[in-house]
Amino acid sequence: MKKILKIAVIVIVLTAFLGTIWFLYNKSKAEPVVYETATPFVTTIIKKTVATGSVVPRKEIIIKPKVSGIIDEIFIEAGEYVNTGDAIARIRIIPNMVNLNSAESRLSRAKISLENAKRNYDRQKQLYDEKVISKNDFERFELDYLNAMEEMESAENNLQLIRDGQTRDSSKESNTVVRSTIAGMVLDVPVEVGSSVIESNTFNDGTAIATVADMGEMIFKGNIDETEVGKIREGMDLILTIGAIDQEKFHASLEHISPKGVEENGAIQFEIRAAVELSDSSFIRAGYSANADIVLDRKDSVLAIQESLLQFDKDTTYVEVETKPQQFEKRIVKTGLSDGINIEVLEGLSKDDKIKISNGTPTNSPS
Repeated sequence: MKKILKIAVIVIVLTAFLGTIWFLYNKSKAEPVVYETATPFVTTIIKKTVATGSVVPRKEIIIKPKVSGIIDEIFIEAGEYVNTGDAIARIRIIPNMVNLNSAESRLSRAKISLENAKRNYDRQKQLYDEKVISKNDFERFELDYLNAMEEMESAENNLQLIRDGQTRDSSKESNTVVRSTIAGMVLDVPVEVGSSVIESNTFNDGTAIATVADMGEMIFKGNIDETEVGKIREGMDLILTIGAIDQEKFHASLEHISPKGVEENGAIQFEIRAAVELSDSSFIRAGYSANADIVLDRKDSVLAIQESLLQFDKDTTYVEVETKPQQFEKRIVKTGLSDGINIEVLEGLSKDDKIKISNGTPTNSPS
């Protein structure tokens, strides 16, 4: 009985030992690697660079007054459309007291001169009618009288201009009424009724009354880095992505590249402008921020693969093509345009080839 028990213990120990060895052996066996594959495909490849900026009207005019004074009335609001010549605001003149006093004094002197010239004229006309003086002598007094009348009218107009900003004869074209110089949308009215304004002249820019722009003609104005400016040229296509209208893309044509760069944050930036093609369904507000993808090159309907499938050996570019299940051979390829993700294949592959993806996937099949 003891002998049988001893044999049984020995068998159990040997079984456990052999089982452990078998388990460790299976555990140490390397699982086979199954490589996934990808096939070439036909696509459009666009090589582009990005410029940041904003969309603004091509024609944006700041309306300024021709006279100084106080805003008496405003006729428009931001967002309204105006035509050329439409009234924007009316200004009440606050005359300069020195100029006003001088104009009043000039008018008084003109009245005195006119009264004196009128007396001389009447006296000489009577003598001329009686044939006492010649016509030549009479015409001198007539000329003095006419000049005095003209000076009187000029002095009255000058006083009215200083005091009211207009004369009786020019009320329809009064400088006190500020009018739009272009047709478009009113973007901004930075003044209120009662605000003081300064006229625009050679010594002062003047106070802005309103900003009017033609919203039917918009341009993209942005900056591009000096490392990219040498790759672009006038006439290139741009694809605009506007932050506020991210569901729609807009096309634009590059029309200007600044010949001079400006330093911004330690980098040299060049300004570019592009004409935007507007759609009837979208309204673009002035000042929308936008990113412009500048198309440097484009290839339509070309055979391509993912650029990550390429492998390199010195100056040789190749891929590994499956010849039999999970058996691959190197094949040299000639490549073309790349957008950073996909790359054009000029020679070496067909649409039916299966290309090895370098990162293999181990099988989960049991040993």
